[in-house]
Amino acid sequence: MVLTKDIKQELVEKYGHDPKNTGSAQSQIAILTQRIKELTEHFLNNPKDHASRRGLMKLVSRRKHLLSYLKKKDMDTYRTLIADLNIRK
Repeated sequence: MVLTKDIKQELVEKYGHDPKNTGSAQSQIAILTQRIKELTEHFLNNPKDHASRRGLMKLVSRRKHLLSYLKKKDMDTYRTLIADLNIRK
């Protein structure tokens, strides 16, 4: 359920365009998307886990804000990122 260091590093290299660029909006969105997918799978087995559901809502909100920032900043990058990550938007 927790992102391992290897998975996180792989996402940063793929979307951050540099292995050390963890602060870019693209890499942050990719990491948040991976965590959201893992939590969504968790809720299939644990539907009454409301404390974790609150955390999921916070992650979705943070990703939404980053996506809106990226949309204002660079529309082409935004479109390619949501296509790569299969985010409905």
